[in-house]
Amino acid sequence: MTSSRLSERLAGQRRRGDGGQRWVRVVMAVLATIGVIDTGSITLKKWGLLGALSCSSQGFFGCNGCEKVLSSAWGSLLGQPLALYGFLAYSAVLLLAVLPLVLQGEARQGLAQRSWWGLFLVSTGMAVFSAVLLGVMAFGIRDCCPFCILSAVLSLGLLVLSLIGGDWDDRGQLVFRGVITALLVGVIGLGWAASVGQPSVETGKGVPPPVRAESTAATIALAEHLTATGARLYTAYWCPHCHEQQELFGRQASEKLTVIECAPDGRNSQKQLCDAKKIEGYPTWEINGKLDSGVKPLAKLAELSGYSGPASAPAPATGSVPIP
Repeated sequence: MTSSRLSERLAGQRRRGDGGQRWVRVVMAVLATIGVIDTGSITLKKWGLLGALSCSSQGFFGCNGCEKVLSSAWGSLLGQPLALYGFLAYSAVLLLAVLPLVLQGEARQGLAQRSWWGLFLVSTGMAVFSAVLLGVMAFGIRDCCPFCILSAVLSLGLLVLSLIGGDWDDRGQLVFRGVITALLVGVIGLGWAASVGQPSVETGKGVPPPVRAESTAATIALAEHLTATGARLYTAYWCPHCHEQQELFGRQASEKLTVIECAPDGRNSQKQLCDAKKIEGYPTWEINGKLDSGVKPLAKLAELSGYSGPASAPAPATGSVPIP
């Protein structure tokens, strides 16, 4: 009887020393590596070190591509791409999963079980924040990005694997710490998402809605070229297509465009100029002396204006709004 209990105790110590099943660590390391590549690619693109990401698949959950999501106001945090923080989180998971597999002796035994707590808490925070971001895409941006959905799936998978792999002797502590982490990340994430969604400029009668999307180096360069060549964008503050056109450029690039307000009650209205140009719908572009109404993809604007620099992924054009 005594020998049997001793054997069971030693077996339990060996299990705790291994800190869970090794195969779970290997799978988590693979998923974390995919996450590092996913978020790292997005970060490099936002930094201008990588070309456009090929993710514009309308058949993937109805997504129109990543450009709108990644260039939105929610695509950055503290002046850096949001994907950078995901990259750091996946890197931490990869490190916690791999280290106990390569270390030997007492260092391995000491780190094994503590690493499972780290894996569980980090993956819990990632999964909760990913859920917040999915909500932002659905209700704030009203579009989705396959790369972002992949990251959410990876985060959930890592959380499930951390629960499977760890030796959780005290389930009460597991639940308590998990709930506290989820609540903390959830409250912070929702507060951040709500604050970003608030208007950053004053709105009122005669003022167009603020442009939310973040510009890329390509859209800024295109806007500067259009302005330098005398191109003008005729708009009305109440026109949704006019706002859509400026969203394609992003906030920083839109500020560089020559925008003419045609509504008589709009702020800084130039109605007389619009009447002289015989503007019949909004938005209307004047490029090289020719008028062309309707929302134009960025690639089309580059072609019309003779711009030869890099162009962002174009969005489908829509109609113009006739003057009432």
